[in-house]
Amino acid sequence: MSNLPEPLRVVQLPDGTYAYTDHLPAVQPSLGVPHVVHQHIHQAPPDRTVQRLALGSGVGAGAVAAGVYFGPLLVGALTAIAANLALLAFLAVALAWGVVTVVKSAGGPEGQQAAKAIGKARRGRKGK
Repeated sequence: MSNLPEPLRVVQLPDGTYAYTDHLPAVQPSLGVPHVVHQHIHQAPPDRTVQRLALGSGVGAGAVAAGVYFGPLLVGALTAIAANLALLAFLAVALAWGVVTVVKSAGGPEGQQAAKAIGKARRGRKGK
C-alpha cells in the first residue's frame, strides 16, 4: 500500500470546459448551478524575450541554457576579480605612503634629501 494520493480525474463541465476533479466549483444546493469563483493571481510570468530571440536566431537550446546558467556566474566572478584588484591597489597605495612616511621621518636629513631628489626627478620627467 503506497502513501501516494489518487490520480486526479479530468471531467467536462456543462459549459464545455475541462477541469480537474479537485478544482470543481462548489455547487449551490438550492439552485443546482455551479458557483463560479474568480481567483486572480498577481504574478507576472517570467520574461523569456532573450531566450526566444536566441532560439529564433538559430542558437540551440543548449547554448541558451549555458548562457542562462553561466551568465550570472561570469558576472559574479568578474565582480570578485574587480574587488580583489581594487583591494590590491589600495594596499599598494597605503604601503607606498607608509614607506615614504617612514623614510622621511626615520631617515633623518638623508631621507628628506632623498625624498626631495625623487620629487625633483619626477617633476623633471613630467616637463619633458
